[in-house]
Amino acid sequence: MKLFTRNQLLRAAGLSLALSSTLLPQAASAARIENSVAVFSGLDKITGRITTFDVYVNETVQFGALQVTPKACYSRDQAEAQKIDGFVEVDEITLDRKIRRIFTGWMFADSPGLNAVEHPIYDVWLKDCKQNSDVPAPDKAAN
Repeated sequence: MKLFTRNQLLRAAGLSLALSSTLLPQAASAARIENSVAVFSGLDKITGRITTFDVYVNETVQFGALQVTPKACYSRDQAEAQKIDGFVEVDEITLDRKIRRIFTGWMFADSPGLNAVEHPIYDVWLKDCKQNSDVPAPDKAAN
């Protein structure tokens, strides 16, 4: 068994700390981009039809009996591996016309089943985030 002196240990520890401190900031420098539009796909389980739709952040779009409202949608710089995630609220309009929250949380485009909306008729998942949409932006003056 080899024994090390206190100075040898401190030098080794100092070297590893110096190396880790120069490597960590580079690894953590991925630019997180805030987007104004979330792209969702929705499945109607009765018809088997999949629909892709754009929703502006903090706006609500109805898909069947569900109301989907993205609160945030993030992507990464084009130089980075894309990791699309968004914070989403989903409400169900019940048969007696009441609104019931069925999902609040983060959705990840890479893992659509991780935080899925559980509903007997509809599935909704986040596909992408983007800055612009062909869908006209909501009129803020009307609110």
